[in-house]
Amino acid sequence: MARSTSKDAQALLHSFRSAYAATPTNLKIIDLYVGFAVFTALIQIAYIAIVGSFPFNAFLSGLLSCIGTAVLAVCLRIQVNRENKEFKDLPPERAFADFVLCNLVLHLVIMNFLG
Repeated sequence: MARSTSKDAQALLHSFRSAYAATPTNLKIIDLYVGFAVFTALIQIAYIAIVGSFPFNAFLSGLLSCIGTAVLAVCLRIQVNRENKEFKDLPPERAFADFVLCNLVLHLVIMNFLG
């Protein structure tokens, strides 16, 4: 039983790697950015768990900044992906401009919350 589970996992991993190899480079860069934002949020959560949450507004600001940036980057990835038929008429430059503007608004709100 364990052998078939291991084989299935290897087949799934091989399938994922071969499908991801066909992904364009700009989408891979966005994926890396999303992973970095989520990893930074996890580091902040681990820091709060170990050290404590004295400036709680600072913790919330940092966490919401990371999560908000990751969500906006996922939205950018959806809009830039050429296989997505819903946004085929949207130029990538417009999607990136929307991403930058939304990030600016997000971080202005977070700076205001920070104090």
